[in-house]
Amino acid sequence: MQQVLWVGIGCKRGTSWELIDWAIEQVFRENQLLPSAIAGLATIDTKASEVGLVKLCRLRNLPLKTFSAEILSSVCVPNPARITDDKVGTPSVAEAAAILAASQLNIQESRVKLLVPKQIFQMQGQPGAVTLAVAQAFNISITKVP
Repeated sequence: MQQVLWVGIGCKRGTSWELIDWAIEQVFRENQLLPSAIAGLATIDTKASEVGLVKLCRLRNLPLKTFSAEILSSVCVPNPARITDDKVGTPSVAEAAAILAASQLNIQESRVKLLVPKQIFQMQGQPGAVTLAVAQAFNISITKVP
């Protein structure tokens, strides 16, 4: 299975890895996506050492890609949020990070589609909140007619 799905994550400080994992499971089940297709997680650079994210990446053996607020703010997303812009300097973390990470896969002639727009999750008994989005890189086959 080719790993072409990037999960964009925005989260409150102290969000548990269990909550993030549960949110991913929910989104993948609801959208009939295969967890084995996950290439990695992506977020804003200020979350690079967030304990829950780091632990989940380690447990699932997934890379964590991070981007600066400046780079994230350059991505056109369907659901920008003023509150996110005010707090972290970009109107989108989850959607923009997923799109950017998917666009950087080493696939020649690829394009990216936001498969799952951002969704916010909280779980009773687990600290924090997580915003999650999923983007996919697609191969574009170009056939030349002789």
